[in-house]
Amino acid sequence: MKKLTIAITLLFLLQNFAIAQEYQSIPVSTYSIVAYDEDTGQLGVAVQSHWFSVGSLVPWVKAGVGAVATQSFVKVEYGPNGLKLMGKGFSAEDALKLLVEDDENSVVRQVGMVDANGNADAFTGDNCIQYAGHIVGKGYTVQANLMASATVPTAMVMAYETTKGELVDKLMAALEAAQKEGGDIRGKQSAAIVVTTGEPTGIDWKDKLFDLRIEDHPEPIKEMKRLIRVSRAYQHANAGDLYIETGEIDKALSEYNLAAEYYPENPELPFWTAVSLASVNKVEEALPIFAEVFNKAPDLRDLVPRLIPAGLLPNDEELIKKIQNIK
Repeated sequence: MKKLTIAITLLFLLQNFAIAQEYQSIPVSTYSIVAYDEDTGQLGVAVQSHWFSVGSLVPWVKAGVGAVATQSFVKVEYGPNGLKLMGKGFSAEDALKLLVEDDENSVVRQVGMVDANGNADAFTGDNCIQYAGHIVGKGYTVQANLMASATVPTAMVMAYETTKGELVDKLMAALEAAQKEGGDIRGKQSAAIVVTTGEPTGIDWKDKLFDLRIEDHPEPIKEMKRLIRVSRAYQHANAGDLYIETGEIDKALSEYNLAAEYYPENPELPFWTAVSLASVNKVEEALPIFAEVFNKAPDLRDLVPRLIPAGLLPNDEELIKKIQNIK
């Protein structure tokens, strides 16, 4: 019976691959969540698939405009065109309706869409590979196809709605719940998450709080969670640097400490913390940090004098010796 089931599944996949060729689209079957956070205005998409580089195709997000996940037999244009329509004032529902009506092969598409007002909608074509379905909630949609279990979307909804924290945490919780429920029947390969600020500047790269992709990995969701932690570390480190520039040392140290807590395995982060402190004559605060860093990464000791020509440390021979000789 098991062999028969596998044979039927393979036949179904081959038939749908042939459909993909006919429709000139890319067969990316997957599960995803698209969401708007009404408290912060943040927008985001998170996705996992057994397909290489899912992040290059599925997630589309623009701060202050909306978010789109386009999947199944992907027509990538749903992403940029959906954002363009929402940017012109169309709601997620109206934008998605227009795009589906204009797509002669909509029977193999699956799309989730949310706008910056929290309106959400989704579409699952009749020919998407089972188990396939979506759920639209308040300010979010979850959508999945080629799932091991029909309960995947429900599990994603429960995780998203019950998880506390930032939008990025809630999105990741939804992906984890999908995987625990069986996830993609083929397994795991790639993942992506994009989250934008609720206070858009109009400059896309500045508006992205998280823009992370796992192209090919045996445990893409676990690796994504690790990268989110690392990303948060660098966000705090960057905030610390800004406080150094404005002379707010206590705030800078607080941010640097948070950076080290998020990413303790990397000695380079505290190294730059110490450099920043030394550059503003906070040498006594910097020296113990240098000592700990050099104990973990001795080569960084030799980097210190090279920072003088770059203007990152003053041309002070006594200071440089004090730093390099610290034990």
